[in-house]
Amino acid sequence: MSHPYLATVIELVREAGRAILPHWRNDVQVQEKADASPVTVADLAAHHLLAEGLCRLDANIPVLSEEDCALSLAERAGWSRWWLVDPLDGTKEFIAGSAEFTVNVALIEQGRVVFGVVGIPADGRCYYGGAEFGAWLADAEGGLRPLQVRHELAQGFTVVASRRHSSPAQEHLLDGLRQRFGELELVSVGSSLKFCLLAEGAADCYPRLAPTSQWDTAAAQGVLEGAGGEVLDIGGAPLSYEARESYLNPSFLALPAGVVWRRELIALANR
Repeated sequence: MSHPYLATVIELVREAGRAILPHWRNDVQVQEKADASPVTVADLAAHHLLAEGLCRLDANIPVLSEEDCALSLAERAGWSRWWLVDPLDGTKEFIAGSAEFTVNVALIEQGRVVFGVVGIPADGRCYYGGAEFGAWLADAEGGLRPLQVRHELAQGFTVVASRRHSSPAQEHLLDGLRQRFGELELVSVGSSLKFCLLAEGAADCYPRLAPTSQWDTAAAQGVLEGAGGEVLDIGGAPLSYEARESYLNPSFLALPAGVVWRRELIALANR
């Protein structure tokens, strides 16, 4: 099973990546947005390409992009489905010259992710998936492989961490995981790639007890759910995307669905 819009969105994400690349490692000028986060001409180039392309695909589906999000709750509350877009996730990584930045597009219906596409402009890879039809990784040469989370621990417990963001609550959770599983293997990576590592079966858990926005997570959540994973708030409910006044997500836990340590993880996050 697939979705009739998926192939077009994958190509749009790849095109957005190609629009970004000429600015990468090329002394790009950085501006500061109202929330003090950085934005570059590369962010805006990808935004315009995606917004126009998604509108051509289906003009009846509104687009909510990080670079065009000054929309009232009253307007958004009437949407039953919409595109949730981060044209360049990991702008700080991009500015620093790292390859760990992505292009994220998700289709949302009634607050749930239908599918998500995560492109990596630096190497041409593209992750995509959704809970109803699985998840795949396409490489730049056209190779394709299915993705599956791992349910059995490897030699140790691998936790994906943000390269730039933590919190006292997150450090407290990591301490609890050490007491439960022994010394942790911490993998630090930027942008939405953290979810993708779980989807590939290369890690066991991604806890995030520090702020993120809806466009940071939705596309990669679709990939992870397609690979057999789940993303929960710390109360154990699925992370969802209903229209709210704030675009900020609650704290969340990303993990393989059905693992025996699921309840313990939730309890640790609430200590």
